[in-house]
Amino acid sequence: MTVARMNQWKKLPVALTELCLATTLRCGQSFRWRKSDDDIWSMALHGRILSLRQDSTHLHYRSLCPQPIEAPLTPPSSIPPSIIDEPNQDDDTETLVKHYLNLEPDLGGLYSQWSGADPNFRKKAPKFTGVRILRQDAWEALIGFICSSNNNIARISQMVDKLCLHYGPLIGNVNGTAYHDFPIPSALTGKNVEAHLRELGFGYRAKYIHQTAVMVANERSPGWLDSLRNPESPILGTKKSPAGEWTLEGRDGYRSAHEALLDLQGVGPKVADCVCLMGLGWGEAVPVDTHVWQIAQRDYKFGKGKHSSLTKATYDAIANHFRKLWGKEAGWAHSVLFTADLRAFSERLTAKVEIKNEEAEHDLEPHPVVQMAAVRKIRVKRELEEGNQILELDESVVTSSERVKRRRRT
Repeated sequence: MTVARMNQWKKLPVALTELCLATTLRCGQSFRWRKSDDDIWSMALHGRILSLRQDSTHLHYRSLCPQPIEAPLTPPSSIPPSIIDEPNQDDDTETLVKHYLNLEPDLGGLYSQWSGADPNFRKKAPKFTGVRILRQDAWEALIGFICSSNNNIARISQMVDKLCLHYGPLIGNVNGTAYHDFPIPSALTGKNVEAHLRELGFGYRAKYIHQTAVMVANERSPGWLDSLRNPESPILGTKKSPAGEWTLEGRDGYRSAHEALLDLQGVGPKVADCVCLMGLGWGEAVPVDTHVWQIAQRDYKFGKGKHSSLTKATYDAIANHFRKLWGKEAGWAHSVLFTADLRAFSERLTAKVEIKNEEAEHDLEPHPVVQMAAVRKIRVKRELEEGNQILELDESVVTSSERVKRRRRT
C-alpha cells in the first residue's frame, strides 16, 4: 500500500436541472456509490476512486489514482508525494466523469418535450428534475440487475458491495473505507463461486451470477456484451454511429440486444430492459416492474380488459405506449416517474427541496489521507479488456413456452 492524498477538486458547470446527484445516484441505477456525511459521493471506477459533490451551479469532482506498478518504490524528490502518474492525470478523469454521467444530452429540453406530451409527467417532473440515465459498464449493470430480482435497493447495494469486496480488485482505502472495483467476468467463474455467494446471502441469484459469468467469460467472444451497445452511445473512446430507424417497438439494435440478453441465466424481459437502458445505452428500453405496472394502472388506464394482469402482452403494450408517448428516450422519462414512485423520495411530493450552495467550501476542505493498492491505473482513453422500497424485477411475465425453452438451455 502507498499513502497518498486526494487531488484538488475540479468543477464543471452543471445545473441541478441537468443532473441531481442526490436523486440519480439513489434511484436504483447504480448500486455502488457511497455518500459521506459531508455530501460527497464516492465509488471505485475504472481503477481509481472517484468522488463527486454538487452545488446549485456546478458539479465538483476529484479522483484518487493508484500508483502504477512500474513506479519506483521511492519517488524522485521532483515528484509530488500525492500520486505518481503520467502528466495531466486529471484530463481523462474529466472525460470519464462526462462519459459516466452521460452529460451530453440536453435533459432540460427532454423534460420540456415529455411535459408537453404527457400531463402526468408535467405534474411530477418539477420535484424530480435532474434524473439522468448513467452510462454504466454493461457487465456491472447486468450483474447488478440480476441481483435486483425480488429485491430492494438497499439489499441490492449490499450484494454488489459483497461481490466487489470478495472478487473485485482493491483500489484503496479512504478514511478507513475500502474501495474495490467491480469484478470482471472471469473472476466469478470459479467452481466454488456459487456456493460462496450462497453463503454470503445471494440465495438463488448465486447460480444465475455464476452461470452468466461463465457464459460471458467462456462462451461468448471477447467484447460480446459491448457489441450490443447502442452505437449512438458507444463505449468511451469510440466514435458514434447511426443506430438505425426508430419504430414504436424500438430500433432493430435494441430488439436484438434485448433478445440476446434473454439467453443469459437470471435474465428475463425486465432485467434485459434494465441492462439495455442503463448498461447498453438504448434509451427506448422501458423496464416494466411492479412499480411501473402500478403507475400504468393508476395514471395511464391500464389494468382493464385484456391488460388486467401483467402478462407478456401487457408488458409490451405498456412499453409501446410509453415509447409512443415519450419518444426515443422513453426509458429516461420512465425513470423519472419510477423515481417519483419510490418511498425514499416520497417527501418530495409534499415538501420543497432546499439546495445549499457549498461552492465556497470546497477549497477549504481538508484532504483525507488514503491508502492505495499498488495496482495499475486504467487509462480511460482505451477500453478495458473485459467487458443502477422494493425493486421487484421478478420475471413473472415470461410465458410457459419461454420457460420450457430456457430450461432446455440449462
